Amino acid sequence: MTKSNSKITARAKRISRIRKNISGTNEKPRLRVFKSNKHIYAQIIDDVAGKTMVAMSTVEKDFEKGSEKGKIESAKKVGKIIAERALAAGISKVVFDRGGYLYHGRVKSLSEGAREGGLQF
Repeated sequence: MTKSNSKITARAKRISRIRKNISGTNEKPRLRVFKSNKHIYAQIIDDVAGKTMVAMSTVEKDFEKGSEKGKIESAKKVGKIIAERALAAGISKVVFDRGGYLYHGRVKSLSEGAREGGLQF
């Protein structure tokens, strides 16, 4: 087993452990975060219906890289935009699912941006 493969399997185990306890409902959906080396993705999911209600990422055309420099500032902007979209869809409270990542760096920045945007979790 290579090092990269063991990292992937360890993260998959963490995700399954987290998902046993975290679930989104229609009243309080789940805010899921995924990050790649270049981009960050966030979506609000209703697990009961199995549908994504709101999504946002740095890949979307709506995301205009402006004055922010670096990935942490971009993640904060994604958090603010997903909060705006969620409030427009009638969602104010969510359950935060950090996707097996540490609450640090881009994940923390995204959650702070979402909180500043008006989401409660």
